[in-house]
Amino acid sequence: MEKSYTLDDYILFIKEFIKKIDLKDFSVIGHSNGGRIIIKLLSEDNDFNIDKAILIGSAGLKSKKTFKQKALIFVSKIGKKILDTKVFKKLFPNLIEKLKKHFGSEDYKKSTPILRKTLVNLVNTDLRENLKKIDIPTLLIWGTLDTATKIEDALIMEKEIKDAGLVKIEGASHYVFLEYTEYVSKIINTFLFGGN
Repeated sequence: MEKSYTLDDYILFIKEFIKKIDLKDFSVIGHSNGGRIIIKLLSEDNDFNIDKAILIGSAGLKSKKTFKQKALIFVSKIGKKILDTKVFKKLFPNLIEKLKKHFGSEDYKKSTPILRKTLVNLVNTDLRENLKKIDIPTLLIWGTLDTATKIEDALIMEKEIKDAGLVKIEGASHYVFLEYTEYVSKIINTFLFGGN
């Protein structure tokens, strides 16, 4: 990857892939960032028909920051400007990188600088308004203990998507499909094929 990606870059890639393999009618399923991509894709005009969507612990909503979080962001931006000066760079050449690795998410910590910028681009995209444009049957599957994409996001999606249904799986995390594979498979099968 030579440049950071935006959500629109992902959408363009997906649309080109769909065109290349000549898909016309199909269903989609996405987990986490895959769900974010699907939400954006479904809210646009397309040359193909998606008949059903399944979002599992989907990303896409930018959570509102608490006062404490806003204050921390403000202080960190000021700190970054100070640390980004020539004097600090000379005295502490790797300090900013070390701080990013310390305070970022696990995905962020393990990423290259370009991928980090991609993650920031994606996380800062709020698709709340796009939800209202989705008009196909949409199944939401969520673990009640999901800390990456909170159950509150699922409730917002269920409310805003015209034809959405939410299945909450008690005690499951962000990786509900790994923890309850058979159960999630049955739910998906019933949604797509009526349980046959």
